[in-house]
Amino acid sequence: MDRIGYGDVVVILAEMGTIPLLDELSIIAAIATVLAVILSRLRLPAVAGLLLAGAVLGPYGAGAVHSVEAIEVLSELGVVLLLFTIGLEFSLARLRNIFAQVALGGLLQLGLTFLATFGVALAVGLTTEEAVVMGFVFGLSSTAIVLRGLTERRELDAPHGRFIVGTLILQDLAVVPMVLIVPVLGAGAGGEGGGVEEIGIALGKAALFVALTLGGARLIVPPILKWVDRSGGRDIFLLAVLGLCIGTAFLTSLAGLSLALGAFLGGMLIAESPYGHRALNDVMPLRDLFMSLFFVSLGMLFEPQAILDAPLVTLLLLLAFMLLKGFLATIAALVMRFPARVAWLAGVGLAQFGEFGFILAKVAEDAGAISNELMRPVLAAGILSMFLTPIFMRYAPHVTAGERLLAPLERLLGVRAIDTEDDKGVAHAGHIIIVGFGMAARLLIHTLRELGEKYVVLELDPERVRAADAMGEPVFYADATSPEALGHAYVADARAMVVLISDSGGSQRIVEAARVAAPKLPIFVRTKYWRERRDLLEHHAEGDEVGAPIEVVAEEIEGGVVVADHVLRALGVGSEEARQRVDSALATLIKR
Repeated sequence: MDRIGYGDVVVILAEMGTIPLLDELSIIAAIATVLAVILSRLRLPAVAGLLLAGAVLGPYGAGAVHSVEAIEVLSELGVVLLLFTIGLEFSLARLRNIFAQVALGGLLQLGLTFLATFGVALAVGLTTEEAVVMGFVFGLSSTAIVLRGLTERRELDAPHGRFIVGTLILQDLAVVPMVLIVPVLGAGAGGEGGGVEEIGIALGKAALFVALTLGGARLIVPPILKWVDRSGGRDIFLLAVLGLCIGTAFLTSLAGLSLALGAFLGGMLIAESPYGHRALNDVMPLRDLFMSLFFVSLGMLFEPQAILDAPLVTLLLLLAFMLLKGFLATIAALVMRFPARVAWLAGVGLAQFGEFGFILAKVAEDAGAISNELMRPVLAAGILSMFLTPIFMRYAPHVTAGERLLAPLERLLGVRAIDTEDDKGVAHAGHIIIVGFGMAARLLIHTLRELGEKYVVLELDPERVRAADAMGEPVFYADATSPEALGHAYVADARAMVVLISDSGGSQRIVEAARVAAPKLPIFVRTKYWRERRDLLEHHAEGDEVGAPIEVVAEEIEGGVVVADHVLRALGVGSEEARQRVDSALATLIKR
């Protein structure tokens, strides 16, 4: 019997129909890579390139990809893995803190968007059922695109990041009643559907099912991971983590919840165990791969003909997503007493169409609650808003016009800031201004207090401000990029400023505002990465005689210095020689 060669295997696979999908995946990978690289060279987000690749290759574009449904199935894994990794960076305790802070803001964002859309829809002649569907569709934002942007910019822990994450979680929860209500609307329009009692029972079952799933998984997950860690290697551990991720997502989907929300909850459960960081590192490469497919598949839904058929309507709908919806999200953040900068960034982050909008639109069409002709321009405008969102999120932190326009509204809504605080406890001269109240800031505060130095802390997280107030610390709710806030902190008479926040763009703007208000003020800035340090020093020369001296500390460099010093000492190198060798290595790296 002749041996089967590699060529024979290829022929067999081709006859089985496997190769066409592989061909399409290779085309997707090639085109998406080229477009993403081109857009990145133009300083545009890679996500925009992936969406564009989908639009070019999809059935409404060149038609190079025919297995759209298969691609969509693979891409769904990307959303599941994205929410799973986000969950790995949280914990149940942390979620409770965030939910308490932004639940009302999320409900307010959904409520305001729904009411505004519902009213406009009725005004232009839509039926009540159609207006309700439009309100639901407009209320939801893109979890995948927004969280991807926040993760890339390392802004999940920023105040606007926490508000956005909490709002997106609330939106995912709201999808459940929305999906149950839409068929009822179809029943009112002549279709078949259930009643209010059926919706209540379904919601109760979903809540009970999720509670049982989370409770059981919390007891089962840690022992399973411990057993796998002892018995298998890295590949087996990764397989177990993926099994827990997809399994939790599947179980919650049985209760009518989204796969993505179930994956998020599964990630939080593993985050509670000692294996959270290891699971995160192992899953990240897979997440990035499937997320790329997800963004390409979204682009494939873009239908240019819908724009050509109704260009003015599509443009107005796009403006409604980007401007009206963003403004209402901003209002929700301001009502929650966030300052103008946080509200502005939150509005930009939530101003787009959401993935679950496609699901709701399909359910509504099947139920007869709305027509396909009515939804076509909405979906086209929605995909355009998803394409624009990564671009707007990148440049929004550098745009100050939005914050200035919001300033009167900020004062009208009574957002609490340092200028509304009692001057008691605020040092007027010779003090240190600290921006941020994290662990590094607390360490510095403890040192300054022992030396008898005066200090004032500016912080945008209201939870941290309340905690500091309970400790009797002079921590004030203020945006350090605002000249008014810096003035109330008496920046012109301060001895120094220390910036200890995770938002590199915010740090840049704080330094710029402080330079204007106090040109001779020494400024110390902490950044996470070395490239962020270089960006800061490009604008503000270290030790500049004209302006104030600025020192930028990069965590990855300082951490590497400490680690290298410990390793050399463990190898028997004397402390003085170790210090000299580390300094020499650091100098070499800096020159490069």
